[in-house]
Parts: sequence; structure tokens; C-alpha cells
Amino acid sequence: MAAKPLPTKPPGPPANPNADDDILGKAYDPHIAGRLWSYVRPYRWNLLVALLCMTAAMTGYVAGPYLIKVALDEGIAQGDAGRLGQAVALYGLAGAAFWVGTFLRIRIMAATGQNIIYDLRRQLFDHLQTLALSFYSRYATGRLVSRLVNDVSVIREFIVWAIIAVARDLFDLIGITAAMFALNWQLSLLSFLVLPLMAVATELFRRRARESYRRVRAAVGWVNAVLNENIVGVRVVQSFSREARNLEFFEKQVNGSLLQATNFAALITSVFFPTVDFIGSLALALVIYDGGQAVLGQSPVSLPITAGTLVAFALYIDRFFDPIRDLSQRYNTFQATMVSGERVFELLDTPAEVQDAPGARPLPPILGAVEFRNVTFRYAPAGAPVLNDLSLRVPPGQTVALVGETGAGKSTLVKLLARFYDVSACAVLIDGVDVREVTQSALRRQMGVVLQEPFLFSGTVRENIAYGRLDAPAAEIEAAARAVGAHAFITALEGGYDARVGEGGAILSGGQKQLVSFARALLADPRILILDEATSSVDTQTERVIQSALERLLKGRTAFVIAHRLSTITKADLIVVLDQGRIMETGTHRELLEKRGRYFELYTMAFAAQGLAPER
Repeated sequence: MAAKPLPTKPPGPPANPNADDDILGKAYDPHIAGRLWSYVRPYRWNLLVALLCMTAAMTGYVAGPYLIKVALDEGIAQGDAGRLGQAVALYGLAGAAFWVGTFLRIRIMAATGQNIIYDLRRQLFDHLQTLALSFYSRYATGRLVSRLVNDVSVIREFIVWAIIAVARDLFDLIGITAAMFALNWQLSLLSFLVLPLMAVATELFRRRARESYRRVRAAVGWVNAVLNENIVGVRVVQSFSREARNLEFFEKQVNGSLLQATNFAALITSVFFPTVDFIGSLALALVIYDGGQAVLGQSPVSLPITAGTLVAFALYIDRFFDPIRDLSQRYNTFQATMVSGERVFELLDTPAEVQDAPGARPLPPILGAVEFRNVTFRYAPAGAPVLNDLSLRVPPGQTVALVGETGAGKSTLVKLLARFYDVSACAVLIDGVDVREVTQSALRRQMGVVLQEPFLFSGTVRENIAYGRLDAPAAEIEAAARAVGAHAFITALEGGYDARVGEGGAILSGGQKQLVSFARALLADPRILILDEATSSVDTQTERVIQSALERLLKGRTAFVIAHRLSTITKADLIVVLDQGRIMETGTHRELLEKRGRYFELYTMAFAAQGLAPER
């Protein structure tokens, strides 16, 4: 029966919008392999023990057919019960060696692989925390998570299974081939006549499998992207009653593409493996025909052989094609590992743009004097300056409000102060010390930052408030919450301070999340407090609660406040008006109104937009 030909073209699903998932690399890249080996090297003795266990297992596996030959030819045929018993006992020992060796090999490699991946994931996580904000503005979160989860999992599969599996398959091929030639070289050559057919089938499978692998990977990436988008945007979906349309799109296009791709991959597999079995059957048929004649002493090809030799040959041929089939499958494993390894190492090789200088020293307790000395900053080396020759001095304990239109440079200024970015020229100083001369951790431990969009972790309210001071006692956590007006709503929650906030603080309103983030920043007792439009996302009542608390909490601290609502910064010690990266005006609220300059325009426009008369 002729084997079914391999299909030449898959039923193509739409191209995957995630370009990373469409990339296919070399089946073997020595550079990537060398990098992977650096993680395996500390566990090389485990690998050696696993290889020894594999060798013992495969020795028992290869010896099995030969021991059957001995039992047939030297035991049954000659009526020697003792020799038959010995052969059977040895066959049992060979089976036990195979079982024990395989068990130990799998156990050792599974544990070793997990340890290696543990090391790799830890290094990746540690490295990601050192990268500057500029890196995260260029890379989508989904891509990073995919590299930490999916690509690392591909590498784990390779380390745990593929390395030893390839060695096992090669050992099988070499051992079985040697045993076959030792038994009868004429039958061996005869059975190998089908190898050209096997080579052609394997090459066709390799090419088609490569394409099917690419399409399945692309389709899976598309499914993940659409699922993530619909889950994150479920409120919008339900608000516009898009459930039925989204389901139709997912069912017919997205999920349908994955179904087509996986069905094509299954078709490739369903053709190849029976083809291998069919070719093995051809080899077995040739051996049985000629070997049977050789047993009868009538073969024109082979010398006379025993029936036991023929049975052993049949068993060896049956086992010979299993490693060939397995090795052909390993091609995709190698290819996927090379691609995943390249992505993971590309991430690990990404330099941290903001690093501690050699010899950076700890920052002693600060007073909070801040100076921006002729600061120029560009997000890209060849880009336009976001801040241009900006100078500003702030005495300790003052509250400075930064105002200006979107893109004026307000947020950039405070990011330079916290050293999320480094200046392009000149310096930012705290108490006369260049922030680049001290360690980042020492600098940020004395700062508190509250962002426009508060972020809470999936833990309890207490854990989120104590995020910057894990050893803070319960009394201080509660005091911080009381100070910002959060205590009342926290105690009203089921569980109080031990209530779990859910992913991103899902059980809390926007204003409540902001109050928790205020308590978190203030519990850290920072000498410098940065409020980046921290009240823009709260309602008027919550804003009044925060403003009341801030009057007490900002006292004695240096604070930088970026305000969306200009009415919230009228009591600031100093207001700095920025425009296109330059300081246009500075002064108190009353002084700037009297100047009737840029601040006056912004202030009056803000109230006019609300239909109110500005406060003076």
C-alpha cells in the first residue's frame, strides 16, 4: 500500500499581528547553544550521571533481542533448560536495567532542568528590575511576559527532554546497528536498502513541520492577544453590547485560524509516522523473506542463519526506526529552542541605561535641598531636547508646584530627580551631591512617589501600604492611612486592613486606590515627596480629603507637585511654570497672578472652562 503524499500547502490562517511569533531561526546556532551550556555547566555532573543511567538503560534495551536469540538457539533449539533459564534471567535483568536507568535518568533530568530554569528566570527577573523606564516605554508588557514564560518554558523542555533524548536516540541507532551487523552483515545491508526512502520522507516532514510549527505558533499568539484584549477591555465590550460580534470574530477567524493550523500540523504528523512504520514494514518484509530463506539454507544473499537470529533481526528492525522518527521530531524542538534562546539572551543582554557608577556610595539622611543645574535632557541621543538648560534651586522643606501644558517637561523633571533617567548634560543635585554619585536604592529610599494612575499589587490593603516598609508595625500603617483620610473606607471593607484588593486594586474605586498609594508613600517617611498629578483622577470630595491631609504631611518635607487642577497648588511655596522644557516664570500663586503672565493665563482658563470665577 503506497504511503499518502505529504500535503504541499497548509490552509493558511491570517498572519499573526505579533511579529515575534512569526520568526523562525536556525535549527542549531552554536552561539545560542554555548550560552545555554553556561547554565547547564554548574549541573554537568548531574548530566553525566543521567547519561550513565541512560547508557545502562539503553544497554538493557539493545541486549533484549540478542538474549531472545540465545534463548531460542541455545536453549529451546538444543533442549538446554539451563541455558534457557540463564537467557531468561539475563533478559529480566536487562529489562530491570532499562526500567531503573530510565527512571533515574528522567528523575535527574527533570530536577536538573527545573533548577536550570529557576536560575534563568531569577536572572531575567533581576535584570528586568534594573532596566530604566525608557526600556519599558519601548517594549510591550505582553512581549516581556511571553519571553519570561513561553520562551523559558521552551528552553526547559529542551534541557529536560531533548538533550538526553537525542543522546539516547543516537545510542539506540549505533547500538542496534552494531548488533545487527554482529549478527549478520548481509541481512543488515538488505534491511538498510529502505534508508533512502526514509531520508526522503524525513526531509519532506522536516520542511512541512517547520511551516506547520510557524503557523501554529502564530495562531496561538493571535489567540492570546485577542483573549488578553477582550479580558482587559471587558467593560467596554459589555458597555457597547459587542459580546455576540466579538464571539463571532473569535470563533470564525481567531480560534478558527488556530484550528486550521493545528489540524494541518496533525495532518503532517498523521502522514509521517505511518510512513515511517510502512518503510519499517518494508525492511522487515525484506528481512523475513531473505532471512527465512537463509534459515532454510536457500538464500541467494545471506549465509545460513538460525531461527533465533531471524527473530532477533526482526525485533531490531522494529526498534531501529523508533529513534529515527524521534530524531526527526527533535528538529522543531531544536529550532524553537534556538529562537527562544535568542529572545531570552537578547533581553538579558539589554544594558541598563541607568546604572550605579563604579564606587557609588550610599546617600546619608538628607535635608532635601534640590538643585537642577543647567539641566538638558533628551529621550533619544539625536532627539530634540525635552528640557533645555534648565536651572532651579529648591531649599529643604519647600513645596514646589510644576505647571504647564502637556509636554512642557513637568513629569520629566521629577523623573530626573528620582533618577529614572539620567540627564543628557550637567547635573541634578540633592544636598549638593550629584544623584549619579550615589546608589539608586539609597536615593529612592528617601523619596516617595505618587503617580497619576495608582498601582496596587494583588495582596491585602495592609501589604500595599507597607510595600516600601515591610517591617512597619500595624500602628504606623494605620496612622499613615488615617493621615491621608483612608482609614474610614478601609475599616468599612470586609476584612479591613486585611481585605484583599484584587488584581490592580479591583475592589477599590480610583479615589480609594489613590488614597492607599498616598499612605504607602507617606509610611516610607520620605524626605522628598513627588506627586505626579496625584489628585487628577479623584473626585472633588476625595480631593478635599487629600488636600486637608497634605497641608499637615508636606510640612518639613521637600515636595514636587505636578497639578492637573491649578486650584490644588495655590498654597505652594513656589510655583514653576514650564513651557517647552524651559522655565517661564517662578513665584508664589499671588505673585504670579500679579504678573499677569503665562500662569495667569493658565489659571484663568482653567476656571473659565468650569464656568467658575478664579480665586485670587
